[in-house]
Amino acid sequence: MRSIFIPNAPAILLLIFLFISCSGTNDKEFKVDYEKFTLDNGLEVVFHKDTSDPVTAVALTFHVGSAREKEGKTGFAHLFEHLLFLESENLGKGGLDKMSSRIGGSGANGSTSRDRTNYFQTVPNDALEKMIWAEADKVGYFINTVTEAVVAKEKQVVKNEKRQGVDNRPYGHTNYVIDKNLYPEGHPYSWQVIGSLEDLQSATLEDVKEFYNRWYVPNNATLVIAGDFDSGQAREWVHKYFDDIPRGEEIEPLEVQYAQLEETKKLYYEDNFARLPELRMTWSGVENFHDDSYALQILTQLLSDGKKAPLNQVLIDEKQLTSNVSMYSRNSELAGEISIRVRANPDVDLDEVSAAIDEAFARFEEEGFNDSDLKRIKAGIETNFYNGLSSVLGKAFQLAQYNIFAGDPGFINEDIENTLAVTRSDIMRVYDEYIKGKNFVATSFVPLDSGELTLENSVAAEVTEEEIVMGREDEEFNLPDSSSYEKTPSSFDRSKEPPYGDSPELNIPEVWSTDLENEMAIFGIENNELPLVQFNLRIKGGLLAENPEKIGVANLVAELMPKGTADKTPQELEEAIDELGANINVYAGSQDITITGNTLSRNYEATIDLLEEIILEPRWDEKEFDLAKQRVLSQIAQQKGDPNSIASNEFDKLIYGEDHILSNNPLGTTESVETITIEDLKAFYEDYITPSLADFHIVGAVTQQEVVASLEELNTNWESSGAEIPEYETPEPVAESKVYFYDVPDAKQSVLNFGYLAMPETDPDYYPATVMNYILGGGGFASRLTQELREGKGYTYGIGSGFTGTTIAGAFRIRSGVRTNVTYESTQLVKDILEEYPSTFTDKDLETTKSFLLKSNARAFETYGAKLNLLQNMSAYGWSADYIKEREQLVKEMTKEQISELANKYADPDKMIYLVVGDADTQLDRLKDLGYGDPVLLN
Repeated sequence: MRSIFIPNAPAILLLIFLFISCSGTNDKEFKVDYEKFTLDNGLEVVFHKDTSDPVTAVALTFHVGSAREKEGKTGFAHLFEHLLFLESENLGKGGLDKMSSRIGGSGANGSTSRDRTNYFQTVPNDALEKMIWAEADKVGYFINTVTEAVVAKEKQVVKNEKRQGVDNRPYGHTNYVIDKNLYPEGHPYSWQVIGSLEDLQSATLEDVKEFYNRWYVPNNATLVIAGDFDSGQAREWVHKYFDDIPRGEEIEPLEVQYAQLEETKKLYYEDNFARLPELRMTWSGVENFHDDSYALQILTQLLSDGKKAPLNQVLIDEKQLTSNVSMYSRNSELAGEISIRVRANPDVDLDEVSAAIDEAFARFEEEGFNDSDLKRIKAGIETNFYNGLSSVLGKAFQLAQYNIFAGDPGFINEDIENTLAVTRSDIMRVYDEYIKGKNFVATSFVPLDSGELTLENSVAAEVTEEEIVMGREDEEFNLPDSSSYEKTPSSFDRSKEPPYGDSPELNIPEVWSTDLENEMAIFGIENNELPLVQFNLRIKGGLLAENPEKIGVANLVAELMPKGTADKTPQELEEAIDELGANINVYAGSQDITITGNTLSRNYEATIDLLEEIILEPRWDEKEFDLAKQRVLSQIAQQKGDPNSIASNEFDKLIYGEDHILSNNPLGTTESVETITIEDLKAFYEDYITPSLADFHIVGAVTQQEVVASLEELNTNWESSGAEIPEYETPEPVAESKVYFYDVPDAKQSVLNFGYLAMPETDPDYYPATVMNYILGGGGFASRLTQELREGKGYTYGIGSGFTGTTIAGAFRIRSGVRTNVTYESTQLVKDILEEYPSTFTDKDLETTKSFLLKSNARAFETYGAKLNLLQNMSAYGWSADYIKEREQLVKEMTKEQISELANKYADPDKMIYLVVGDADTQLDRLKDLGYGDPVLLN
């Protein structure tokens, strides 16, 4: 996820429950132990030991984000997040990215918020010294490697990220409009974390060096190491590699600066990509750890979450103005915001939405809430907290955040006390103080030529749109093959990479499995690290089992199943789940319907009781059916304006062909969804929601005996229908390449989807081909596609390739979003890379591939999700629990010649579909030069 910018990251909200007494129902304290020390240069270091897996997370966080920038020089914090990955004096070009591939790391990554920038990675624990060495190089031995050319190149990458995340997506400019109008000019939150294209372009090398020398100093940083490591040895390494780095100038904390709105502001914008009108209302809130922040978080959930919430009742259930309402309190270091977001149904006037919000507030004032509502919300927070602790990296994040913003990782105890002490009167008080009758910023983002849907008396928002200009000089740069610079003095030779430690052993979890009498298979892993249980029930079918004349039925079945049971109304079922601190969700995909569950282990049996009700006694509520159809129709409408969704849907049509069921969007079409009846759902349920097509996977603090006993009612009462999934003939492979174009007028990026229908995962060549693809496009920053299109040319923010088969043939696909004015150049470069790959794959490439794939297995089963994935592979493909060892042997024996043969066979540029979603006026004709004939315009 390299370089995700987080405009208003509510980082602390996820962290507020590190110690918790199970919502007051369990006296056993759950505790994350830590050790903290500070170097003479001011670097603060936090250790946390977790020996459950042979991995270690390293997180380096600087107390600098966009709030420390100068107005007119915005985006520097985020630009720096990018720059620190590129090169340092002792790691050389490619820096941590190249090392990450060799050591089997999760991928060096980072993120930027208003108030902090962090760098993080999880690695096998034999690479810990290497990581400490590399992180120290960022802090003390980096800036001399930055040149004008490096800055020019990375400007283009960041600008592509802004196009992808803001300019080329629906509602992308909303945060910009809100923050600019909520905060006064010059306030450090009045601009966006990613900055503006103009500020980025004008940044000079001297600006960059000044920013680094001011903020990237040890006394402005926290280093957290969490996982399986020797604390004494790690402390020695931290001193060795960081002690030489000098302290920077003292940094004074910024003062809290609230937004002060003297009047309500209403703004509108006609969005080129939006297909639904959206209203956001934003009030001034409070900073992190303010006494009122705890009550505000609970207040927003009471108002918006669930069937009982007044915003849900009025806007969704009663007036049917929208399918979704969200409300949240965001707390940053200097200020906060309280926001409501409503993406209304097609053609809904936002004045109606505003009036409905007022009505919901009035209902809340009149009816309030009860103690059971509070208990229900706290139970959900508890479970979510434990989920956040399932990885060592999650723990590292949390400890760093508390250390920086609360001044102490141990503040967590006081934080919990504040949360648990919130009373009903506190909640009503903060409602009166921050929302009722207070001024706010209202933004109406509506489709083009739909100004009549905006709030009355709104004024046009100021939004700068980038023009598409071919051959812009400010987008050109020339990176030399090498650069010279003066090396920073050190007390020892840092140029030598530290050695590995003792190789970790691969811990394959102990798996149990059994079959019930009703033909449902069960696969489980007992894991007692946390008081949690996660499970999923996968039922084969989904879109694959549908009537081609009524696409969308499976998705609506999934929408409706959790909306009440025979004995429980939708609200009663929802509250029963929430009171357990559980989650039960149902999803439909192309080849299955999946029911997922997550709960505290003490509530496991009660959660399974509710799961059984959902499966055996669906309510088929007519009102919920109508709401579900409207929700799906809104999703379909939104996808029509989103270039990435368009590309995904059109690519499936092209690779499968119109006669194959998988060429369809699982949501269906507007026309098909409108024709579906509730009887269609019942018929699908009777045929395809059946145990003979189902596999149950479970991981957590529960034994095999407990699981089997808990499923006895399903075993007895869920009978097999005997239904079988229809089989479709696999389409013929592409004989020759063809270019297709889908026009999105004035698109700021072109979305590329290149590939073909390849093979199922059960094919003997599937995993070898995946190995082949690592250096091509599957290895992130180790891959040629990323190195050449992003790092070499600055054409894109990200690009990758991969195979996606199941038991059915899936696609080989290359995906990217590229700068509009280099659409042809990017496509030609991808083609060139594919053509050259078989003959240019080197011994070094093979060594990197093997090193990553073998060493990364230490991380293979760390999280609950990873363990569930192991179980799903076993049930879907009939693999043994140690299939990963078979793959290890395959990797060890792989030769360079085999890679070349696989590349020629499975990455042939002349046997692919080339789909481009972008601006046809400027880009369509240029693609003729690829040599694949005239592009076919799809719309």
